[in-house]
Amino acid sequence: MAIPVATLVLFITIMLSGNYLKQPLGTEDNVPEAIEGIIKNVMQDNWGEVETETENLEAAWKKVVGRIQFSLERDEINYFTTNLARLQGAILARDKSSALIELKEAYNHWENLGK
Repeated sequence: MAIPVATLVLFITIMLSGNYLKQPLGTEDNVPEAIEGIIKNVMQDNWGEVETETENLEAAWKKVVGRIQFSLERDEINYFTTNLARLQGAILARDKSSALIELKEAYNHWENLGK
């Protein structure tokens, strides 16, 4: 049974669109901007704002995951999600060093999504 060309083209397009689909479509799904804001607040020991911005980052990530889940490898998505979970632990402990490590690693995973 042959696969129709249109189906094959659609499948290839979806698989190669991850880098494009991760880009923000508005202000509520701008993951890199959210990470940078959290880093600034961690550096200033503004933990209340860090908690709020981390919730915003998680909401933005959920929106992006909805767009990229079929075009990127599951491991890549899981790495970023794991960083967010560990970041929450660092925030609960008010551990500045660990929070910054997780944020920088999450940003690195973000940069490499779709490459």
